Amino acid sequence: MKSSYYYGLKPKPISLEAVKTRALIRQIFNDSKHSAGARSIAAIMMNEHGIKLTRYIAGKLMAQMGLQSRQIKMHKYKHADNTHKIHGNLLNHNFSPTAPNQVWTGDVTYIRIKGGWCYLAVTLDLYARRIVGFSVSDSPDSALTAKALQMAYQTRLKPSGVLFHSDQGTHTSKTFAESVASCNGITQSMSRRGNCWDNAPTERFFRSLKTEWIPKGGYENIDEASTAITDYIGGYYQTVRPHTFNNYLTPAEKEKRYFNKNLLSGVLD
Repeated sequence: MKSSYYYGLKPKPISLEAVKTRALIRQIFNDSKHSAGARSIAAIMMNEHGIKLTRYIAGKLMAQMGLQSRQIKMHKYKHADNTHKIHGNLLNHNFSPTAPNQVWTGDVTYIRIKGGWCYLAVTLDLYARRIVGFSVSDSPDSALTAKALQMAYQTRLKPSGVLFHSDQGTHTSKTFAESVASCNGITQSMSRRGNCWDNAPTERFFRSLKTEWIPKGGYENIDEASTAITDYIGGYYQTVRPHTFNNYLTPAEKEKRYFNKNLLSGVLD
């Protein structure tokens, strides 16, 4: 009886599958620079490794392993006043286009570096929340946002019929308007002044970048910041990080499925 009692106290052996699951969770967590939460880890486990894991179980395992997603306080980017043409809010909160290259959004945020700030401008395709253009500079001027838009226009092979939505900051000046005009087939739309919800998806991207990737103390210089931002966009956000808007597909995967489906439809038709 006594031996049976002590036998019952022995810990159960851990299966090879459990060891593999924990190893993958730690790898995903480390790849995200300690930013991925239980929801993201569960989605990546399913999408990338075919392992079904509920958010609850992922969270429980993370707690047992001492893994805690880091979050930092956010700051709102303040745009200065400037004299330029104001366009109407043509987007009007229609954040769910049915195809890529229908609606792009753009905005600027600041990134802390030693001794000051640098600035990031992005152009985001709303269909899959994919970043199609971005630029980093030491000044939040119209040249910065123009460069991000031109990158999008060129890499997306100069599409027509695109609605480009941004806010009314200093970066959307006359110079930027001229850049938009040089992109044939792009119509400009603007948020109402002081209403960040009119450009919520872009604000959401900035929030993800700052809470998931950027160190609390910022970067040593603009070159280090630019390299880190490029790594986040191209190496993590687009291709690894599941997005809730995409039903936990990455932006790249959602676009890939769209183009594959429509290519097949075109062949069958």
